[in-house]
This record gives sequence, structure tokens and C-alpha cells, in this order.
Amino acid sequence: MTDVRDPELPGLLLRTERDALIPFLRKLPDEAFAVRTCCPGWTVRHVLAHCAAALTRVVEDRFEEGVFSPEANDRDIEERAGLANAEIVDELERGMTDAGPVIAKAADGRLDGIALGEWVHAGDVREALGEPGAYAGASLAPALDLLAAVTRARATPPLHADLDDLDEPVLLGAATGEHPPARYIGPASTLIRLYAARPLTGTRYDLAGVREAELALFG
Repeated sequence: MTDVRDPELPGLLLRTERDALIPFLRKLPDEAFAVRTCCPGWTVRHVLAHCAAALTRVVEDRFEEGVFSPEANDRDIEERAGLANAEIVDELERGMTDAGPVIAKAADGRLDGIALGEWVHAGDVREALGEPGAYAGASLAPALDLLAAVTRARATPPLHADLDDLDEPVLLGAATGEHPPARYIGPASTLIRLYAARPLTGTRYDLAGVREAELALFG
């Protein structure tokens, strides 16, 4: 991992996840879209509608005041209430295809977190439906690279992560030199849960030198 931002990384993550997620979604029966997720009040359909709306906003450069607030997210979902599930998946596929170049051009990587958030939401959907690979899978490597970039940009506490499923440690957050990095030992998917503020029930990991709440990037 490097301290220099890779502008192509968000698009790579979105396209890699698209190729795995969209075929899976197209095979789902309609009742699966009504399953509740870990996002309070949101079903699978709500999560996908939110993701589709967010990427459409990126592609169309629509960032009015208050965008991505809870109220704005609910409005985006409500605006898609009349769409079939397949139409929401279509919009999501277009967004995951087209948003990468726009995010790449955004100054100082200000939109990079959107791509990471989309990937996390794909994990929310998989977990809700009992599918393997939630917060992991084929796109884990670019997701970890993007997590490193986003945590560095947002100056979260420095963290040295020894991951059970990777040979090399992952360095996250902003190394200011004021204190030694915190330490994490455990699965990569659980590390993602920590930063995404997702449920940790049933997980096992060691975390020292930082509180869980200090790592959370998303509510």
C-alpha cells in the first residue's frame, strides 16, 4: 500500500464488486428484496435503492445541500418506490460501471468514500441473505487498499492490522508520530465491520490501543 492516492482504485473496486453482485441479485426472487438488513429500517431493496441513487448522483454531479443525510437518503429511496426490483438493479449496475471515472477526477479523493460505502452495503446485502463473503470476497484486496486511503485522508488513528487471511499486515489511518499505532489481530471481514460500524456479534478479534468507536467511518 502507498501513501499516494490511486484515482483508479474506487472504480476498480466498484467494477469488481459489480461483476460479482449484479448476477447474484438478478437471480433473487422478489421476496428476497424484502428481507431486513443490519441498516436500521432498511430492507435489501432499500439498501440497493440507496446505493443506486448515490452512484447516480455521482455520475450526474448532483450534490445539493444535505445530500446523503438520513432524510435525503430516505427521499432517494422513496423516489424509487414505483420501480420494479429489476429496475433498481439496472440502475445500480449502471452506477457501478459509470461512477469510477467521475470519482477518479474528484479533487483530493473527496468521493472515494462513496465507493467504499457501496462495497460495504454489498456486504450488508449478502449478510442479510445468508450468503458467504460478506465484507470479503473477490474484491477484498482493492477494498482494503481503498480503506487505507480513506482512513488516511480522514485522519483516523493509526492502526497496524495483522489479518488472519492475508500474509502482509495492513497499515491504516494517519501516522502522525504522536503515539504508536494501535494493533488489530483477526479476520479482514471483521476489520471491515469495525470501520463500517457493522454488528460484531459472533466475531473474534484482538484490538489494542484504540476504542472501536474511534475507527468508525460510517454510521
